[in-house]
Amino acid sequence: MSPNIPNLVYVVVIGVLFATGVTLLLERSLTRVLMGVILLGNGANLLLLTGGRAGGPPIVGTTAQEDMSDPLPQAMVLTAIVITLGMTAFLLALAYRSWHLNGHDEVQDDVEDRRIMQLADRDEGPGTSDADTVDAADGSPEARVLAAGEAEAVR
Repeated sequence: MSPNIPNLVYVVVIGVLFATGVTLLLERSLTRVLMGVILLGNGANLLLLTGGRAGGPPIVGTTAQEDMSDPLPQAMVLTAIVITLGMTAFLLALAYRSWHLNGHDEVQDDVEDRRIMQLADRDEGPGTSDADTVDAADGSPEARVLAAGEAEAVR
């Protein structure tokens, strides 16, 4: 039996698919995130297929056992295809809903993200902000963020 050495073209294609998929996943547009998920799914499928060895059909009685292909990578690829299809459908629904509500499919920052970015810009930890010392009437996180914004405006 010879060792299973993958073709260099497969390795390069898998690397490009993973690199492009991760790059697209880091974008703000849901359409690009969707394309990243699809590319990552295809890269994972190729990676799983390179793990198996080529051979005859894995049916007992038709092929000698040493000449059979490994059925496990094929089963894992089928599972990965179903998972990728489910993620694609979910992200398509999110992008469609975002397009109808906002007219675009970009994910926006929320108030808490902006507050954390401001704290990081001022080089303070999350426990040292003015929002922790200001007593809000209702004590909700939104009121604390608004109080922190008002304290920032006073400075």
